[in-house]
Amino acid sequence: MGTSVQVMPLSGAYGEGPLCYLLAVDGFRFLLDCGWTDHCDPALLQPLARVAPTIDAVLLSHPDMMHLGALPYAIKHLGLSAPVYATEPVFRLGLLTMYDYFLSRWQVADFDLFSLDDIDAAFQNVVRLKYSQNHLLNDKGEGIVIAPHVSGHLLGGTVWKITKDGEDVVYAVDFNHRKERHLNGTTLGSFVRPAVLITDAYNALNNQVYKRQQDQDFIDSMVKVLSSGGSVLLPVDTAGRVLELLLIMEQYWAQRHLVYPIYFLTNVSTSTVDFVKSFLEWMSDSISKSFEHTRDNAFLLRHVSLIINKEELEKLGDAPKVVLASMSSLEVGFSHDIFVEMANEAKNLVLFTEKGQFGTLARMLQVDPPPKAVKVTMSKRVPLVGDELKAYEEEQERIKKEEVLKASISKEKELKASHESNAKASDPMVVDASSSRKSSNAGSHVGGNVDILIDGFVSPVTSIAPMFPFFENTADWDDFGEVINPDDYMMKQDEMDNNMMLGAGDGMDGKLDESSARLLLDSAPSKVISNEMTVQVKCSLAYMDFEGRSDGRSVKSVIAHVAPLKLVLVHGSAEATEHLKMHCAKNSDLHVYAPQIEETIDVTSDLCAYKVQLSEKLMSNVLSKKLGEHEIAWVDSGVGKVDEKLTLLPPSSTPAAHKSVLVGDLKLADFKQFLANKGLQVEFAGGALRCGEYITVRKIGDSNQKGSTGSQQIVVEGPLCEDYYKIRELLYSQFFLL
Repeated sequence: MGTSVQVMPLSGAYGEGPLCYLLAVDGFRFLLDCGWTDHCDPALLQPLARVAPTIDAVLLSHPDMMHLGALPYAIKHLGLSAPVYATEPVFRLGLLTMYDYFLSRWQVADFDLFSLDDIDAAFQNVVRLKYSQNHLLNDKGEGIVIAPHVSGHLLGGTVWKITKDGEDVVYAVDFNHRKERHLNGTTLGSFVRPAVLITDAYNALNNQVYKRQQDQDFIDSMVKVLSSGGSVLLPVDTAGRVLELLLIMEQYWAQRHLVYPIYFLTNVSTSTVDFVKSFLEWMSDSISKSFEHTRDNAFLLRHVSLIINKEELEKLGDAPKVVLASMSSLEVGFSHDIFVEMANEAKNLVLFTEKGQFGTLARMLQVDPPPKAVKVTMSKRVPLVGDELKAYEEEQERIKKEEVLKASISKEKELKASHESNAKASDPMVVDASSSRKSSNAGSHVGGNVDILIDGFVSPVTSIAPMFPFFENTADWDDFGEVINPDDYMMKQDEMDNNMMLGAGDGMDGKLDESSARLLLDSAPSKVISNEMTVQVKCSLAYMDFEGRSDGRSVKSVIAHVAPLKLVLVHGSAEATEHLKMHCAKNSDLHVYAPQIEETIDVTSDLCAYKVQLSEKLMSNVLSKKLGEHEIAWVDSGVGKVDEKLTLLPPSSTPAAHKSVLVGDLKLADFKQFLANKGLQVEFAGGALRCGEYITVRKIGDSNQKGSTGSQQIVVEGPLCEDYYKIRELLYSQFFLL
């Protein structure tokens, strides 16, 4: 049997809820994402609560609420204590996302599900990995290798590959195959025949329009409103898809010489952009190359103002402007308040760039036709005054006195217990009152009274004689003096990371933007006042898909290309999940599973795998060739047992010569670019590559299609001329010859 693999959704199955799944690989239990909605309903986490203490490792794929929002709560309340793995951007931007969410909630409610300290504790021990970095687990996970790969959805977004005994389990949700301004497309297509692929059906029923046309329509819709005197609100996330929107607007504002102000408004907007500026190596190739050649950072925003409160907006009044404000759900945050202010003006536009979470105000406004009026709750945190302030101070004073009293009582009990234990022990420093009295009487017969009475300093019976503290010096010494350990003077890596995140100061001032930190550090007592109101929705509402996910057609194509042995579908509406399940079952030989929440499915591979070792005598005659990160070689051998282990041994007789084998997977699009760089004129024509006037390169078989034996045929058609031999030689250079 192959590696034992079981999958159980804890949330996000047959629905669009937050993503959270349990994966067991030979008994080692992974938690794949730990998401929560903007409602933060603890009832959603009941399945997670039942398994959280048994989790061995947590893998985070994206830095947004739907993928990591429940992590602080799970660590504080549910007993989750496993190490967490993520890329550097997911760690940094995920931390800022949680800060922004907490501040948004705290400003309008007495939020107590988790605190900023809980967020820090949750992210403190995150293990950060680079793309394609293989990380070998230890102890219970010995033999398991995890590696993050590009997902293309959010900055640092991850497709996780978990490998055990040569079998791959791939967790790929919310991936994007298309290259964007700030992100490369996913590398999921480079995986071939994994044992298990866990992916989502979120976009299975959606097909996207041409990207360039969509960008132009996006800008045109905003310019039309702005030119007529209106303003535009874009409810966005904290540090995810908003980055792509910022670059789109920067580009078109510069090209069209637009002067309308753009504001990016979150509690951590300046910190977000500051961190993003340092993540260029995680972005698209075009951004990296541009920085290498011109030293121009794409996120040195020239047309976008970063603000962390509404005061700047209030100064503009009704002047036309574009505001990108968190949260995208419109449940809390700056976007909620700005929507209430803008909704009753017909000249304004609320433009959604992602589908709202189920049950939120954003989702309600995205229905067709939209509601003409909605009920909202407006909340605000205000300082206590008058009698309320006096009552609060009296209550705090009473609590303080109670705490002091409890502390003193506890201290007295500890001292009493300590004295009693010392009195019972045969300590030579304990003064025995009776013996002292006897010796005094004996001394009086000699002719003198040796008793000394010091008024006010009569020690109790159980007292210990006073003694100066003594600390023994246990340091090591050599001929040159005390031995110094250099490690004692080295700043640890986690301390350096914390100092970087905290900046020059300590505490919240360095982690958060100045205004947000000042708000939290303000110790003045406050309360939240709320009132319900009905908002007349007179403004225009529009939705354009900038979610950055592959559409249904592309998802089906990627699955067919990867061709996993077993496919597990999660996170998508029931209709979308069933549609993709039926499509894959009908058009391929895949074993397709779509489990319900808390339904465990066994997707253990049906392959029989054996561990063998290569003998030193055999390896000494092997000539390897470099292929990417690996080395390949043709080996003729026999199988035998050495020390009760299966071993590949040199063949007993001279093997027959084998046919030459070309190893590689040619993509015509990549080969076209390669030939163009060599100065040849190439173009696609009828599914083939036309090279010059006479030569055509055609791909007959695809090694990644279902049922394939792993071979493909490349045909070079045309007359035997100089171009023919040149193109054939360049074609051979794309493969490795064994």
